[in-house]
This record gives sequence, C-alpha cells and structure tokens, in this order.
Amino acid sequence: MMALISLILVITLSLIIIRIGATALEMTGLSKDVAAFQAQSAFTGAGFTTAESEYVVSHPVRRKIIRILILLGNAGISSAIATLVLTFVGSSKAEATSYLIILAISLGTLYIVFTSKRVERWMKKWIRYFLQRTFPQLRIYDYNQLLGIIHGYSISQIRVKKNSWLANRTLKDLELSKEGILVLGIYRKVKNEEKYIGSPRGDTLIKPGDVLVCYGQENALLNLSRRLKGKKGDKEHEKAVNEAELRRIEEEQVLYEG
Repeated sequence: MMALISLILVITLSLIIIRIGATALEMTGLSKDVAAFQAQSAFTGAGFTTAESEYVVSHPVRRKIIRILILLGNAGISSAIATLVLTFVGSSKAEATSYLIILAISLGTLYIVFTSKRVERWMKKWIRYFLQRTFPQLRIYDYNQLLGIIHGYSISQIRVKKNSWLANRTLKDLELSKEGILVLGIYRKVKNEEKYIGSPRGDTLIKPGDVLVCYGQENALLNLSRRLKGKKGDKEHEKAVNEAELRRIEEEQVLYEG
C-alpha cells in the first residue's frame, strides 16, 4: 500500500513540476500553449520536434528551465516505474485489483484537479509570485520571438530627410498602418536636445530630421525609408498598401487553417 501511495505522490509532484516549468517558460515570453507543450515534452523526455523548440534552445533562461525539467523528469519517471513495479509485485489478485481501482480513482481525481481552470488560475498566481520573488531573471524576454523578427518582421529607425515622402505630413495623412507599418515612437531634436515621443498620435506632424521608430515587415520598412516625395512616392505608397493587404490575407489564411 505504501508503494501505491508513493506512486500517487510521485505523479502529483510531477504534475506540479510541469505546471511550474510551464509557468516559468510563459514568463519568458512563450505563449501559454507552447510553454505547456515544451514543459511536458522536456519532463517526459519526448524531445522537441516543433519549430517552437528553436525559441527554447536559443534563449539562455529557457534553456536552463528545460535542462532542469529534463533532469527532474528522468528522476520522476524512474521513480514512478519503480514504485509501480513494487506496488504489484507480490500482491494477490484481490490486492492488485483494489490497487488498480485506487490508482484509477486517484488519476481521475488528479486529471480533474489539474485541468480545472479555477485551480490553474490559483496555481499560476502563486507560482508566478514565487518565481518572481525567487528568480527575477525569468523576465528576460526573447523580443525576437515576441515581435516576429524571425518571420520577416523587424523594428527599424528611419531618418526623415527634407525630400522624404514622410516629411511635413501627419501620421494620419501618411496612413502607414495600411502598409502594415506601426510608428512606435519619434526621436526629435528640440533646442539641441533629443526628445522622444512615444506612441505618437495621428495628428503628430513628421518633420525633417525626425527619426521614426517603426515596426513592420522588413521589405516594407526598407522601401519606406527610401521613398521620396512626389507622385512617384504616392504610387509606391499605393503599391505598398496593396502588398500589405495581400500579406494580411495570407497570414489570416494560415491562422484559419491552423
């Protein structure tokens, strides 16, 4: 009976460790589903067979979390197998049947508990609190992944020249969002002192000498930085809007297919 209790405790502890590992990975910037899958894969030794595994091995903090999960997983699975064997070795048929019933009920209870949204929220709250206090380095985000840098998107600084298509126009008039470009901020010299305007509004006037911090598809940003004022620049803008619309449709199709 003690071996059966030990087996149930090992399984419970394993589920808690996986939940802690998933929460830790999520705190580094991974999505909830990806973090849970990678934590389960590492703990069970299933291996990394998805594209998301690159995000893990290329990130120092995530790599450390995965290494710990693998080590604990090897110990946990070995313990579970050993205690499972001890539970049924030397048991009579009646004892083995009762052990199987107790094990089935225990596993069912654990499944209900660990799949409960309420329990998940409660556990995640306290796990996050513990991890934030104990391991503040978990907040090192992988901004390349979060911003889709490896998927052709980028953050770029564009210096506005006098003959630039951007110069002396408001953000609202430029309609850069239709090109799939977001202006995150503007560096501007005011009385020989550089100022930063974060999240500029639509009525913000872009002046020659400004440096725009933009987010968008790499080619779109490159073309924008080279665009000159005049009819040719307006035509390039229209072309960029059409390309952005096609890109948006393609990306939405991928989401729907997924």
